[in-house]
Amino acid sequence: MEQQPRSLVSDTALVFEGGGMRASYTSGLVVTLLEAGIDLGWVGGISAGASNTCNTLSRDAWRARQSFTDFAADPRFGDWRSFARGRGWFDAEYIYEQTSLPDQALPFDFETFLAHPAKVRIGAFDALSGEQVYWGRDDLATMRDLMVRVRASSTMPVVMPPVTIDGRVYVDGALGPSGGIPLDAARADGLEKFLVVLTQERGYVKGRQRGQGFLRRHFRRFPAVPDAMALRADRYNAVREELWELEASGAAYPFVPERMPVGNGERDITKLRASYDAGLAQARRELPAIRDFLGLA
Repeated sequence: MEQQPRSLVSDTALVFEGGGMRASYTSGLVVTLLEAGIDLGWVGGISAGASNTCNTLSRDAWRARQSFTDFAADPRFGDWRSFARGRGWFDAEYIYEQTSLPDQALPFDFETFLAHPAKVRIGAFDALSGEQVYWGRDDLATMRDLMVRVRASSTMPVVMPPVTIDGRVYVDGALGPSGGIPLDAARADGLEKFLVVLTQERGYVKGRQRGQGFLRRHFRRFPAVPDAMALRADRYNAVREELWELEASGAAYPFVPERMPVGNGERDITKLRASYDAGLAQARRELPAIRDFLGLA
């Protein structure tokens, strides 16, 4: 579909939840906003939501789809062999830092990203201090600066090795108080209106993390990680409850999957393509309501 003339909505934050390959569904919303020519003045995300953030700001509909569908068939995407070599079940260094280069599997348009007018936030979790960290444009001078931080934001504990940046060790941003839905970052930047892109159905409630004994042994150098994992469900569920309240008051529009057909570790290309198609169809159906929420109707 041909993209429309661009409209900048400066008073609303576009907030992306993570969720691994569940972002195959929500990347359909990225493509719909790009087709409609809608830019928001604040865009931020955590984990897979950080990838959706980058693809939104680089205005790359092809990359938005490819990142969470066909790319999963890349033989270097990761498996038990890459895990055994210490590179993770998902080979994050390859996925984020290598494939974004020119002539690679997912070349990234860094110049368009830099030129986009939006404020950007990418969230990660400091494994030593236990603090939620949000990086912005001042931290993203080069494409490697950006992609290593997207990698850090997406580093699921245990199955992917932690990432060291400037001497600090980071894991998945979903472990922080945001619960993986960075409303707090948007609020800290002064936003009061939110288009929030979720990767779980409306009735979903996250259960408690199991295996605390193993996690404490595995992260004995970083006790803040198992501590945060123990709190993850409560934090996540509380942020979602807050979001429903914001929705009721008219301050938020949650894009909520009608049915999430894949899990965060899905590798089946047929299922991922079907997930993307379902998300794209829902996003296109909801576009008039989204435009109305954004004041573009």
